[in-house]
Amino acid sequence: MNVLVVGAEGQLGHDLCAEYSDTTLHRADLDGNYHILDVSNGDAVNTLLSDIKPDLVINVSAAHNVSLCEQRPTLAFAVNAAGPRNLAVAYNEIGARLVHVSTDYVFGDGATQPFVETDLPQPLSVYAASKLAGEYLIASVLDNHIIVRTAAIYGKAACRAKGGRNFIGTMLHLAATRPEVKVVTDEFTTPTYTRALAKQMRLLAEKGTPGLYHTTCQGACSWYEFAEAIFEECGTKTTLIPTTSAEFQSPVRRPSYSVLENQNAQSQGLDIMPAWRDALKDYLADVKEV
Repeated sequence: MNVLVVGAEGQLGHDLCAEYSDTTLHRADLDGNYHILDVSNGDAVNTLLSDIKPDLVINVSAAHNVSLCEQRPTLAFAVNAAGPRNLAVAYNEIGARLVHVSTDYVFGDGATQPFVETDLPQPLSVYAASKLAGEYLIASVLDNHIIVRTAAIYGKAACRAKGGRNFIGTMLHLAATRPEVKVVTDEFTTPTYTRALAKQMRLLAEKGTPGLYHTTCQGACSWYEFAEAIFEECGTKTTLIPTTSAEFQSPVRRPSYSVLENQNAQSQGLDIMPAWRDALKDYLADVKEV
């Protein structure tokens, strides 16, 4: 199988490349050591796909610095909306499958139960709106697509949008350098390990019917509960202080509850995502081995 991973230098991209190491694998990103590709450039996308002729394209490229997206909406929509459409248009000529990664942030506030794929999105930020636009543009152009919404991802590779550290690394760094760590109790999500996500995405790419899939680890927690679990699993002693999102006064609106239910994958018997706490243990074991 001939596979192209777009966004290969990111956290999820690294684990997807490892997952597809048994194929003829092509890597592309905005920079790095492989194919250089700006997905917002339609001509460049057409040229690369014509040269490679992949059987499968997996797009994990994104403008995902949410603060920067608010400041530069044109960039956000060029990468997160026009970019996926460019891939879909080019790939439609080849006639194979496109897998694209989206986000839990497409949903709004007020929820208390996990969102399923048929729930109505209500994006609160430029980032969220641009990612939702990317979903719609892919679906309008290419029938043979898999759109994966995920949440709160972390992996062994550096998180380039957040200075290299994922949430786990940030919490451990703060615990080592500060007398106390403050984490919000009023925002709920599902932390998702990229290695588990990569395996799930391959299964959906190979066996899932075309369409939209929620794909996170199982269960839910607040960011405070996630931090608490990190410190417990690592044996880290620190003073963890509960706080609220209002104290941080972010200029970017985020949903306070964006937990997803993997209903579509479950209905097809394809949901293999672990519980979020088990995935955290797997990640820490993997990092320790490295």
